[in-house]
This record gives sequence, C-alpha cells and structure tokens, in this order.
Amino acid sequence: MTSMKYTKLATAIAVGMVSTYASAAGFQLLEQNVSGLGNAYAGSAAVADNASTIFFNPAGMTQLKDREFSGGLAVIAPSFKFSDNGSSVGRLAGTGNGGDAGQTGYVPNAYMSWAINKDLYVGAGFSAPFGLKTEYSSPWLGAAQAVSFDVKTYNFNPSVAYRVNDMVSVGAGVSWQRLEAVYKRVVGVGVAGVPGAATAVFPASPLTASISGESTGWNAGVLFNVSPETKVGASYRSTVNYNLTGDITVTGPSSVLNTAGTSGAKASLTLPDTFIVSGTRQLSKQWEILGDVAYTGWSSIPKLDLVRSSGVIAQTLDTDFRDTWRVAVGANYRYSDAMVLKFGFALDQTPVKGASTRLVSLPDNDRTQISTGAQWKLANGSTLDLGLSYLFIDRASIDNNQSSATQAANRGRVTGSYDGSAWIVGAQYSVPF
Repeated sequence: MTSMKYTKLATAIAVGMVSTYASAAGFQLLEQNVSGLGNAYAGSAAVADNASTIFFNPAGMTQLKDREFSGGLAVIAPSFKFSDNGSSVGRLAGTGNGGDAGQTGYVPNAYMSWAINKDLYVGAGFSAPFGLKTEYSSPWLGAAQAVSFDVKTYNFNPSVAYRVNDMVSVGAGVSWQRLEAVYKRVVGVGVAGVPGAATAVFPASPLTASISGESTGWNAGVLFNVSPETKVGASYRSTVNYNLTGDITVTGPSSVLNTAGTSGAKASLTLPDTFIVSGTRQLSKQWEILGDVAYTGWSSIPKLDLVRSSGVIAQTLDTDFRDTWRVAVGANYRYSDAMVLKFGFALDQTPVKGASTRLVSLPDNDRTQISTGAQWKLANGSTLDLGLSYLFIDRASIDNNQSSATQAANRGRVTGSYDGSAWIVGAQYSVPF
C-alpha cells in the first residue's frame, strides 16, 4: 500500500472518532493504541514497538523501521448505576434512578512514521486523548444537574525524533486539538408549595449547552537504551488551554422561559498535563517485565464556568479536581516466535476529592485495571494486537448540593452512591512498508 493510501486511511479514522466514557480517571483516555492494552499500558513511554509511540513518547520512533503505519480501535463499555439515599430534588422526586448512565464508545487511532535518515525520524498521529459520555434514562431524579454530558476531543500530533547515540534518543511534537461538548439537563427542580405556573414548567424545560473550540499543545520525550535488555523512557504532554464558544438553548412549554434562557455561551478550560516514566526489562528469552508511573495535573480544572453572552454566569460546575497518579505493571510471555501473551495490572486515582464535588455527569472514583492480550507476528513484518481489560471502579458516594432559593437555579441535592465498572476490548494492526 502506498504512503498516500495510508495517509487517507489515517485521516478517515480520525474523522470517524466518536465520544466515549473515559477509561482512565477523570475523563482521560489511555487507549491511544491497543498494543498497550494487554499490559494495562505499563511501559507506555519505553516500549516503542510500533508507530503509536508518537503519542506516548515520540523519541521511540528511532526504534522503528524506515516507514511504519499503525491503526487500531478500542471499544469501551462502562456501567454506572445510581442508588438514591435521600436526595432532595423537589418535583423530580420519585422519577427514578436514571438506569445505567454508562455509554459504549469507540476510540480509533492512527499513526505513521518515516525515517529521514538513520538518526532522524518524523511522524504524525491521530487520536482522542480525552472523552466522556454519560446519559441517564429520562425522567430521573438528578435531571436538573445533568441528563447527559458528551465530550469529544480530536488530536493531530506531528512529531520528530533524533537518535543522539546508540543509548539516547529524544523526540518532540506539537498538537492541534479540537474539543466539542454537549451538556443537557432540565432547567430546575421547582419548589414544592410555591404558587405559580412557573414551578410546573421547570422540570419539563430541557436545556442544552453546546460549546466547542480549537487549541494547541506540545509533547516531548527521551528514551534510554540502557542495555540490550533494558529500556527507560520519560515523556511529557503539556496542558491545552481552550476558549470555548457556543450556545445555550431552552426548549420547554414556556415561551417566556425559553427566550430568557436561550443565549450564546462561552467557557474557559485547561486540560491537564501528563508526565510518564516507564521501563522495560527482558528477563529471559520468554519473559519481559514492564512498569509505568504517570502523573496527571487535574488541578488545572478547579471549576468550569458556563457564561452567557451577556457576561452572566449561567452555571458553574465545581469540579475542584486534584492531581492524580497512576501505577501499572505488566509482563510479556513469548509463547512462540510468532506469538506473545500479555498481562497487566494498574491502580488509577480519581481527581474527584469526595462526595460533595462528585458530579452526576462524572461519577468517577479510584479504579483497578486488570488486562490481558496477545500479539501475533504476521507476514511482511506486520503485527496484530488484541487486548482485553476490566476496570473495577470503587463504589462512589455523592452528596452534590446545587439547591438555590431561586427556582431557575435550583438543581436540587443528589445524595446516594454509584456502582461502576467497565470492559475494554480492542485490536491494533501495525505494518512496516
């Protein structure tokens, strides 16, 4: 296949990206390849066995063939079920627990690298580093806080790598990134016992906020070939600062409320930076071990203000996120010359500090990941990776109080807990050409 055909395929995959529930804590997506899924992404900045290293550590391109393409797809199937424990939600009381808020999503990726000479490499990647989708069955008692929240990112990442010597390689890249978000809820819970028709129309008045924007960031990495058996890598991805614009639309039975609630919208958001240190060690002909320690600067999102075109704040999401750590270990077993079996385990912190700041749109908590997978060597040096993971998400309590004396701003107090889990399955095809 010609390089032009690969480029067209990569572009088509990127354009076809859809939203998903985040597989890592917060709304971060680790599935920037599937070849690392079987190891729970242990060793992500050091493995460099296909072109997806462009995302995890661009310095790893120096370990590849002259030209390589890699493309994959991960399917994430989460489950988030709410149990009520005395929520105070006015006229929405008794409307139900919202069913399963988890939504199956699909995360494609595509990468290509080229060797300019024996030491200089360039490449480009298409991926989706952040994403979120939760959606509740309607009606439900927390509808004034959120009915659905859908966040998508599209990331294009041209990169360059240079082999300094046989032991050290460095790399860097820039990212053009687009974010699209759609947030839906009902206008308010109403106030029981307050006279007037207005209290009756709030629960029946859907509000939709749609915002989007583009921004840029950068990434860099270094790879050390410590010995023929040992590699150590480190990589950094910068924050991405967004100024988002869009619209707020209210479509209920009251034309007065619809007109008053509908307007332009804007918001400022800084997606977090990440830092990864990874290592791999070949213990024998059959066994290899891998490790990973990753930091994510989630405190870049203390809150999110959704502002009307008039300058008045329409709503604040008080996330109060904290910075987090993720630790992963993995192992590869060479079953034969053509097949490698993969295993992995990871612990991942949530950026959510506690029940009072946990959002119904992001019922996140600490999670444990167990993974397995396999890699087959095919004809012409190509490889096929399959991966499977299960996420055990700790039971998450919530006591989010968004009550207000103003009826239109009264989104009630949601009190209860969430049971969460997720399955992830995927495939990746990589080929030199």
